[in-house]
Amino acid sequence: MQMSLPQPEPNADSLPYWQAAREGRLLVRRCTACGERHFMPRHLCPSCWSDRLEWVESEGTGRVESYSIVHRAPTAAFAAVAPYVIALIDLDEGPRVFANVVGDDAFEVAIGDRVRVTFEDRGNGAMIPQFARVKR
Repeated sequence: MQMSLPQPEPNADSLPYWQAAREGRLLVRRCTACGERHFMPRHLCPSCWSDRLEWVESEGTGRVESYSIVHRAPTAAFAAVAPYVIALIDLDEGPRVFANVVGDDAFEVAIGDRVRVTFEDRGNGAMIPQFARVKR
């Protein structure tokens, strides 16, 4: 994708996530009260509502649960890179993330494909976690 795409706008809940992405690491939240791991970054556990959360590093591997090929982008910035693949990725640690599938074979994606995190440079050090298909 191109450098003209939007950069993340971290808030207090997501700042550690975006800082780790700048370092090429994918983080998820883990609740120390119930043990559940979740994504998106938030200040309360979506399972038990505890605020006892910690950041843990993900291996960044998982499977495609669902996907769509976007031909008509929602904004002008993304229209310049359409078509592109968006997917729901079930990480091996449990959480589900929403991200692009990128790479030369992105349009060959199928439900159940193994994927691995990769990071897209959006300029000024901002990195966006995306996923690439794992070659068999």
